[in-house]
Amino acid sequence: MRVLVTGAGGQLGAVVPAAFTGHEVLAADRAVLDVADRERVEQVVAEFGPDVIVNCAAMTDVDGCEREPERAYAANALGVRHLAIAAERIGAYTVHVSTDYVFDGTGTRPYHEWDDVHPISEYARSKLGGEQELVRHSSSWAIVRTAWVYGRRGGDFVSWVLGAFEKGELKGLVDDQTSTPTYAPDLAAMLGTFARERRQGLFHVTNGGSCSRREQGLAALELRGLDPSGVAAIKSADLPRPAARPSYSVLENRALRLSGFPEMRPWRDALGEYLSS
Repeated sequence: MRVLVTGAGGQLGAVVPAAFTGHEVLAADRAVLDVADRERVEQVVAEFGPDVIVNCAAMTDVDGCEREPERAYAANALGVRHLAIAAERIGAYTVHVSTDYVFDGTGTRPYHEWDDVHPISEYARSKLGGEQELVRHSSSWAIVRTAWVYGRRGGDFVSWVLGAFEKGELKGLVDDQTSTPTYAPDLAAMLGTFARERRQGLFHVTNGGSCSRREQGLAALELRGLDPSGVAAIKSADLPRPAARPSYSVLENRALRLSGFPEMRPWRDALGEYLSS
């Protein structure tokens, strides 16, 4: 296959090419392909002629999206339209990565693929817009919602926690936001499987289990052999931010399970591998 990976400079996009060993991959970061630029999208897709597009490109700064919603929609919604139209023109299959934030967090059980969505931030609304654009403009696609992605590239929540702790700057972690940390290489492997099989439809893909941000951070410190006893529990309200976050956005991988895929490994096991690598 010829595989175009967008957003290849990001946390997930950087590891997706490894899921396509033996295939021809164009790993395009934003400097190579800004999905908000329709003409550039048309040019790259026409010249490379991918069989598969894996779209990891997104504006993921949640507070930045709240401050600059037009930038958010240009990347997260309109950009997906550009990719979908270009893909449809050449018969390419598209795997698009979306987010748990499309839910408002008022639920009391994990959200599955058939639950109603209700985004509460500009980031979440723009990402939902991207889902809608793909469905409208492409006939061969999968949408993969995931949560709290971290990985080997750094710049994620786990690396921030470790860095802040080492500097003596980690005073507290939020304990009223709950979801599932998802290891980027595990997610990338599933995206590769979807692409090779051309799976169609909406899927939730996260590691197993759930935790709060504080529980995730404490686990990372403990697995590193550090003592997190001095890290306090704080509330989201103690950290006023422009954008609202869902307090509970755990995803159930129901469509994945019903489609015969094996369960994703528990988040703590994946975290242990990340910290040992």
